[in-house]
Amino acid sequence: MKIQVLGPLNADIGGVQIAPSAGKPRQILALLALYPGRVMPVPTLMEELWGSHPPVSALTTLQTYILQLRRRLGVAMGPDSPRNAKEVLVTRHGGYVLQIPSDSVDAHDYERLASAGRAAFEAGDDARAADALRRALDLWQGPALVDVPVGPVLTIETLRLEESRLVTVERRIDAELRLGRHGELLVELRDLIARHPQHEGLHSQAMVALYRSGRQAAALDVYRQMRVRLVEELGVEPSPQIQRLHQAMLGVDPALSVVAGPRRGSTFDLYAS
Repeated sequence: MKIQVLGPLNADIGGVQIAPSAGKPRQILALLALYPGRVMPVPTLMEELWGSHPPVSALTTLQTYILQLRRRLGVAMGPDSPRNAKEVLVTRHGGYVLQIPSDSVDAHDYERLASAGRAAFEAGDDARAADALRRALDLWQGPALVDVPVGPVLTIETLRLEESRLVTVERRIDAELRLGRHGELLVELRDLIARHPQHEGLHSQAMVALYRSGRQAAALDVYRQMRVRLVEELGVEPSPQIQRLHQAMLGVDPALSVVAGPRRGSTFDLYAS
């Protein structure tokens, strides 16, 4: 079985689709897939489907959805499968568990690669870090569970995944900046700061990439535009780190031209106190 949650929900066994089209069964499958091999309690499933006010028939309806999912599993597995659907979508005391390996779900492949990339970065292996982080990000096909109606539980899960995705993007760019790939990153960084206009980490990376590409004025303009937005929209000044980065660019600090060095950390913290 292969399940994709990093984008539209997709699930198949040997090429046979098992993801239902109805919203609530899709929610159940998505939530179980995010925790393969772990019991998902009935109250958590009911909260996801109906919030804090489940109908009187909630338990019976949930059991019906589980039966529907098992039927789809059974059809996809076929009569010659060594396992039956009840051994894959298992009833446990107080809940249900999707009994599949974690690497059957793209979110878990993503987390494994992202973790390996972060470890390589901290160890000083920027090439290996950039490769692992890029492979992790390549698993994404769009916003997490973009075609699933999410309730309160899946909302938290999708926010967690999206935040992790953004952190992984930042770390990959950190590694590639240290590898001297600033010119290759300019288009991507322009898009990222347009999508995240108040994100100081991405702005610091865009500033450094532009500066190292010989575009000091453009780098300073990125800072100016971000500062205007922060002051006008939030009433706050940029953080001390990015202010010091700005001052270093005004002063043409030679340290800014260093592609890689002994210090391990993010571009945003180049001038951390």
